[in-house]
Amino acid sequence: MKKTVLTAAFATLALGVAFAAPASAAGVSACLITKTDTNPFFVKMKEGATAKAKELGVTLKSYAGKIDGDSESQVAAIETCIADGAKGILLTASDTKGIVPAVEKARKAGVLVIALDTPLDPISAADATFATDNLLAGELIGKWAAATLGDKAKTAKIAFLNLTPAQPSVDVMRNQGFMKGFGIDVGDINRIGDEKDPRIVGHDITNGNEEGGRTAMENLLQKDPSINVVHTINEPAAAGAYEALKAVGKQKDVLIVSVDGGCPGVKNVKEGVIGATSQQYPLLMASKGIEAIAAFAKDGTKPKPTEGKNFFDTGVSLVTDKPAKGVPSIDTKEGTAKCWG
Repeated sequence: MKKTVLTAAFATLALGVAFAAPASAAGVSACLITKTDTNPFFVKMKEGATAKAKELGVTLKSYAGKIDGDSESQVAAIETCIADGAKGILLTASDTKGIVPAVEKARKAGVLVIALDTPLDPISAADATFATDNLLAGELIGKWAAATLGDKAKTAKIAFLNLTPAQPSVDVMRNQGFMKGFGIDVGDINRIGDEKDPRIVGHDITNGNEEGGRTAMENLLQKDPSINVVHTINEPAAAGAYEALKAVGKQKDVLIVSVDGGCPGVKNVKEGVIGATSQQYPLLMASKGIEAIAAFAKDGTKPKPTEGKNFFDTGVSLVTDKPAKGVPSIDTKEGTAKCWG
């Protein structure tokens, strides 16, 4: 019998938060700076920030890069927010290292900077980070894939469809988390590609989109047509991988797992395109970020990380209609009720 468990997102909330936002924060201004304004993940993030800002009376201005990777636009947005006297900035950085000097400038000007979803490098460059535990997100889909395969996991042929050659923190954590969950020795957990496990066919990059996922899958199939497990950085990449597999008649022979939890991705789980995905909660990241800025404006209180972690954990849940023993999950009905995009 399938068991539905309390999701990590709501478990986190049940424990309470490390700050208390005032009932009203009229006169307080804040900025939201995302990687793009078209990705459904960031659209939902903006929705959460906008709703909470309206509720608290915070004046919110939103900015975004022209494309994923456009750090220059994000740096310019930080400069604008400083000049406008913003009390806080919520940031999903495209270049986690390159943007640090601009973040330091903002903090020196008295602006609270909270990284959303993507930790800066180093993570201490921001005042706080509100994010999914991406290592856990990867570990959940890795455990599920191994449990689903059973004894066949010992001889699996695995393809890794990653994000970019730069290996941003989210990319690394999801990739290495999957390996931990699947039972692969990760080597240096802060690096992709140094593993020696013979089950790994190879890695390719997708830029987090469907076209990239299709191309990467085609490349790795040329290397080894017997691939039967695919880890993807996100659900658009997973959709592209599926199309590449379908084109050569292998879509029913390969287990695809992913991370995001967007509505299109959950639908793909329901339809069998993706076996399981780890769902994250961008609306919660942003709304809690606005609350934190309001609290900071009131009395200088800064948010504290979740106990035992160096960031504020906004939760993750495994979504699948084929639950595996020992791996907590929710089904696609519940996943659809909580999805975004």
